[in-house]
This record gives sequence, C-alpha cells and structure tokens, in this order.
Amino acid sequence: MVLFVPVLSDGLDSRKWHHAHATFYGDMQGGATMQGACGYGDLFQQGYGLATAALSTVLFNNGLTCGACFEIRCVKDPQWCILGAGTIKVTATNFCPPNYTPPNFDHWCNPPQKHFDLSMKMFTTIAMYKAGIIPVEYRRVPCTRYGGLKFEMRGNPYWLLVLVYNVGKAGDVTQVSIKGSDPGWLPMARVWGQNWVTGSNLVGQALSFRVTTSDGKRLEFDNVVPSYWQFGQTYEAGGNKNF
Repeated sequence: MVLFVPVLSDGLDSRKWHHAHATFYGDMQGGATMQGACGYGDLFQQGYGLATAALSTVLFNNGLTCGACFEIRCVKDPQWCILGAGTIKVTATNFCPPNYTPPNFDHWCNPPQKHFDLSMKMFTTIAMYKAGIIPVEYRRVPCTRYGGLKFEMRGNPYWLLVLVYNVGKAGDVTQVSIKGSDPGWLPMARVWGQNWVTGSNLVGQALSFRVTTSDGKRLEFDNVVPSYWQFGQTYEAGGNKNF
C-alpha cells in the first residue's frame, strides 16, 4: 500500500543549487568513514560505499537528514576545482561536529555553516587533494538504491532497536511504526540517526513496518521479518520493494 501525507521538507524535486563548502576525512579506502552518527555500520556491506558525507550541524538536522542524497559540484575555485569533473552524488551517513575552540568560532561545521565533510574518494573526484577546503554548490536529489528496504534488528527482549536503511528516493525516514501478531500499529521512536526503538516485547512474532520518508511517501512492509527472527540479523523487503 502506498500513501501520501503532507510534505514538510524544502522539496526533493527542487533544482535550485545552494552554496556550501566541502572538506574530506579518512583515506582513499574509506578509513574513518565507517560507522558514524547515522547508525550505519560497514558502508560497503550496506550499499553506500565511498559515496558518503558527514554533514554540518545545520544540514544534519539532529540526524533527520541521515540517508538523504545530495549532488555536489566544485565552484569558483579554478586553482583547486578539477576542470570538467562534473558532479558527485553522496549519501548523508555521518555528522561533522562543531568546533568552538578559539579561534575556530566560525569553523566550517559550526552553525550556521553549510558544509560537507566528504570521503577522500569523493573529494578528489571534484578537487585537488591539496585544496583542503573548497567552495561547492549542492542540491537534494533522489537516492538510487538496489534491492528492497532493509531492517537490521538489535536490542534484547525488553526493547527492539531497528536500523532502517537502503531507502530509495527521499532516503531520509521521518516516521516508523511496527506491528507484530496483534492488530494495531505501534509508533517507534527515533533515538539517533536512523535507529528506531520500541519497548514492546515482539520476540517470536512476525513483524511488519510502516515507513514514511521526508517527501511524504509512506509504504507498508507486511511480514517482512519472519517470526523466527534473531537479534543481529538483517531482513530485506521481498520483491525489491522500496520507495
């Protein structure tokens, strides 16, 4: 079932470019970019790879932007922008924390700065390594994902923590509800990143999810998790069901 609710975001389909800056962290193999504040783990196993970025405070929006996709291009710096490089597309998977240590009161990840801390691979696709920091333009774009939505089960019998990932189109999830064997949907609370929790004991029950993304689209994933599910396992929606 596909439902739509009012859209509160600034518009996924907007073609307008916005000004920001970009740096990089980690190495060419993605060192230091794994895990992160969105709750993802091995970004290669989860399908994000090196096409990722940590966002400044304003863009990160307390983790609500996790999973969203951005198109970025290097601009107005002919010394460091790679001529003809075009654009890159990245997924928000981490947080670039503010730094208020003097004299860094205007540090690039401090509010209200809009900043992308890219993987080294992504940064060096559009700019020279020695640039350090570059001016960029960015815009939100739909996420392209392969396969169905995925749900990773964590926790214990007293609480269930679910990481929702591999989300297409808008990419960022704003609401999740869960249903076990009993009728009725139970709202889940977002605790950090894209981790959602319920205090209900649902062990031994087949689980369904209702997921809403920031563009207002909502999908139901009926019995996507079998009754014999285990903590630490990941379940994918059948039939490549995704947004």
